[in-house]
Amino acid sequence: MEQTRKKFLKNFLIGATSVPLILEACKKDAVVTGTGSSSGSGSGSGTGSGSCTVAPTETAGPFPTITPSSLVRSDIRGDRTGVAFTLNITVKNTNNNCAALAGAIVDIWHCDKDGYYSEYGGTGMQSVNYTGVHFLRGRQTTDANGLVSFTSVFPGWYSGRATHIHVHIYNAAGTSLLITQIAFPEGSGSAVATVNGSGGTAYGYTKGMTGYTYNAADNIFSDDTAGVEIATVTGSLSAGYILTHTINAAA
Repeated sequence: MEQTRKKFLKNFLIGATSVPLILEACKKDAVVTGTGSSSGSGSGSGTGSGSCTVAPTETAGPFPTITPSSLVRSDIRGDRTGVAFTLNITVKNTNNNCAALAGAIVDIWHCDKDGYYSEYGGTGMQSVNYTGVHFLRGRQTTDANGLVSFTSVFPGWYSGRATHIHVHIYNAAGTSLLITQIAFPEGSGSAVATVNGSGGTAYGYTKGMTGYTYNAADNIFSDDTAGVEIATVTGSLSAGYILTHTINAAA
């Protein structure tokens, strides 16, 4: 019964009028279009960079990249503005003692400073229509050290979710290895609190933290009691922030 409850909560996001659409989009067996389609099934259990076990599997929905193979780029900003943000993601192979996984394909996507996703909109899930643009989505291939880097803007947040990044990893042949999400550190002095504080208004972040869903209450991250999905984030408003995170996958 508890497992059923957790799966329901993970599939439930926000907006009572949008529940049927959201549940459909967040189904754990939803196929993600791109090089190497995959199910996003999983319980969210597991361990990430802290030990040599596969990182938690999470849902790709409800806003996965529609055609990720067409978005091979490291600068994913498009026309979006906000606090400068660099993502450095290292992929390791649990089937090789967590050695760096070179040649892996890594897709990422996240919302803009206002909490909106490109490629979607005009529905109950997202009122603003961004179906014709592709900002804050991109694909890179890991180097010899298993590293990919992206240039972006610091993501905002929306009701029901903590600040997060979506990641889909494939092997070099395009076979899906893992769909997961990255969480952010929280609390006083954190990047999340600073960007959404008074200093962030100069960069267009106007929501503040009222109504924010913290990791402990987030339907995706709440069972990550070890904090393995939480990245390291350093930097400042003026210099920009750098996210560093290691994801273990079975290749």
